Amino acid sequence: MALINCDFYSESLGLSTAMTVILPQQSYTQIGMESKAGSGKCPVLYLLHGLSDDHTIWLRRTSIERYVAPLGIAVVMPAVHRSFYNDMAHGMKFWTFVSEELPKLAQQFFPISGKREDNFVAGLSMGGYGAFKLALNHPDRFAAAASLSGALDAKGIYERWDDLRECNIIFGGLDKIEGTNSDLFHLASKLAKAKAKTPKLFMSCGTDDFLYGDNQKMKAHIEKLKFDLLYTERPGNHEWGFWDAEIQKVLAWLPIKGK
Repeated sequence: MALINCDFYSESLGLSTAMTVILPQQSYTQIGMESKAGSGKCPVLYLLHGLSDDHTIWLRRTSIERYVAPLGIAVVMPAVHRSFYNDMAHGMKFWTFVSEELPKLAQQFFPISGKREDNFVAGLSMGGYGAFKLALNHPDRFAAAASLSGALDAKGIYERWDDLRECNIIFGGLDKIEGTNSDLFHLASKLAKAKAKTPKLFMSCGTDDFLYGDNQKMKAHIEKLKFDLLYTERPGNHEWGFWDAEIQKVLAWLPIKGK
């Protein structure tokens, strides 16, 4: 596998930012790992971090590089700070960055496919919210999305946030969430009503996780709308041992061509 730490200027953010990228590389001689790569543009997983982390965290806390090696898939991990994947009310446009600018730049920089069937997104906690936000806002661009211990109820998160000032910096108020592109329940209902093509969805949450109730609420909503959903749960908390195991299930579930 090729590992690239990329610093670049973002037009959306108006400053330099970073992403970490894993690219498939054909190899038979790496000790303990065999990796493969196709001849054309490769499928891609956008892998999103949580509230307290950054673009390097998946590499530092899991074996994601080893897990994707035999799949021939690229992994793009951007930095979005504590933005909740939002165009912040008093800050930078991280939603515009991650939903519009990042895919275009990644496809310019690397041999990554732009086809819907080759594009997937996943994340943990805040990143699980970001993954579903991307897929439900852009079902024409993402074939599948996975949330691990996702902070999926933005309204509930807002109401429980310890620092209301920070929350208003991000969202601008509760009225800026409900019925908007930041409201996953609204997005799912809107997509179902439109009878458009929907992405495959994967949800996983530990039964001891403080976000378990939010995940149960989203699960019931998605099932009512009859989306293609795979839901799993088991004893576990909001921690990396759980996510390291669950991301392997996500990779096995992804509809990667030729896998």
